[in-house]
This record gives sequence, C-alpha cells and structure tokens, in this order.
Amino acid sequence: MSVPRSIWKGVITFGMVSIPVRLTPATEDKDVSFHLLHEQDHSRIKFKRWCPVDDQEVSNEELVRAYEVSKGQYVEVTDEDLERLPLPSKHTIELSAFVKTDDIDPVYFEKSYFLEPEETGLKPYTLLMRVLQEKDVAGVAKIALRNKEHLCALRPLDGTLLLETLHYPDEIREHEQKLPKVVVSEREIDVAGSLVEALSEDFDPGKYHDDYREALLEVINSKAEGRQVVSPEAPAPEQVTDLMSALRASVEAARKGRPGGERAEVGQARTKKPNSKPASKTPHKAEHKPAARRRKAAA
Repeated sequence: MSVPRSIWKGVITFGMVSIPVRLTPATEDKDVSFHLLHEQDHSRIKFKRWCPVDDQEVSNEELVRAYEVSKGQYVEVTDEDLERLPLPSKHTIELSAFVKTDDIDPVYFEKSYFLEPEETGLKPYTLLMRVLQEKDVAGVAKIALRNKEHLCALRPLDGTLLLETLHYPDEIREHEQKLPKVVVSEREIDVAGSLVEALSEDFDPGKYHDDYREALLEVINSKAEGRQVVSPEAPAPEQVTDLMSALRASVEAARKGRPGGERAEVGQARTKKPNSKPASKTPHKAEHKPAARRRKAAA
C-alpha cells in the first residue's frame, strides 16, 4: 500500500505552544471508474481543452485561472495573487475554541485528514491529543486548503489527531419542505422501539462491505474471461400495508436472528419502576444545538 503524500505542512498553535505537523488524507475513494469508448470501433474518447475563438486545442501551459464577474466578463487570478492573501491559516492551525464533540452536528463534517507530528513536535502533539481525549472535546480552527479557507475540527482517534474539515453554516441547505402532520400512537412507538432494541449493537465498520462494487467487479472479470454473467434476482420485499403488522413481523425476524434474544411479547408496554423519578423539567440539550440537529430531532 502506497503511503499518502502530505498535502499541507505547518503548525498547530495551542495558546503559546507551537506544534509542527503535516497533513495527509485519511480516506480514499474506491469507486469503480469507467472510460467512454466509441461504440463503432471501441476507441477511447478523449476530451480536449478547446478555444472556440481560435478554433484550436489549448495546452495546459496556455491556461489561466479566472472568475466570472458578469456574463462574459472575467477577472484573472494568478498563483501570486493567491499566495499574497493575508491568511494565517495557510501555514497555521490556530485552535481558537474547544467544544464538546457531540455538539458538532454530523451534517457539518466534510473530509477527514490525519495530522502527523514532526519529530520536534512529538511531545506537545501527544499532550494535545491526550487532553482532547480526556476532556472529550474537539479543537476548532481554520485551515487554508486548495484555494479555500476551511473551518475545521481536531479530535483524537486511535492514538493520533484527526482533522475534519467542516462546512460553513451558509453551505448547509435549509430543508424547506414541510411534512404533513401524521399521528403516531404510543403503541406504534413502543413496537418500533422494540425493533430498534432488537437490532442494536456496537458499531463495527469491518462487517460492512461495498456489495455493489464487488458485484460490479465480478461482472467485469467474468466478461474479461469470456464467462457468461448469471446473477440471481434479488427477492422483492414483501408488501405489508398495515404498519403495526410490519413492525411486529420485523421484530420477530430480528429476534430470531439473535441467539438468546428476549422473547417477550412484541409491543408489550414497558412497566415503570416503582421508585422511578419524574422526568426533569430542565430543557433538553437539543434545544441548544444547531438548527440542523433540532430539525433532525423533530423528524
């Protein structure tokens, strides 16, 4: 496996502490990519950079970067212009705040990177990682990457620091579609809760695989070897129009697949303990979270 090349070098500033680090991608795409061929002779299609004014192909050396300020009017922006931008985040990740990790709604997360320390910054790097882990917080900062200043969060993961670039609030689309009011009974909630409990487990990402990619590669290999592709049709899901019947059947099926699963009557009301305390009147924490999270909770 090839070692990813660092795409950014700079320092983390933590108060008066400076930690030299380098940034490498933490994820990689494994999508199956296709080429386009001419159907008649199977020659590969090529895309050219074409100038319609000179009616000719343009090489990379002749290209410049520009921003369209109005229809057909452009302002050229050079590499020197970008380098002169007065952004400390081009070389410095300044931790300006620390927030509870759970307070960052997942809708804000964009892409993950590993932050690796240079040898001279190993001890302060370890100190920062340990304190973030023990306090269960993430450090909020900014970083300039690929012609954009990103909001980002630093958090510990498996003995290293992970940098997550975040969307800005104005990049999160508002969901304006209003759902009609639907009455859901306590009985239905109780049975649906039983299904959730029957399927609850610790998250193990290793048990999940890209079945679509594996099936697609099998088709490609079969065709390359001249074998006929035979795939069984996936069974169509049974149509159940009654919601409660569907929930009950789902709970039973889930419990049969779990050895030692509880066999209590499906949908049986949970009894409260005699000494259970009344619900607190303190406002729920979700009331103080971002609008995106409140919308999720409401849904």
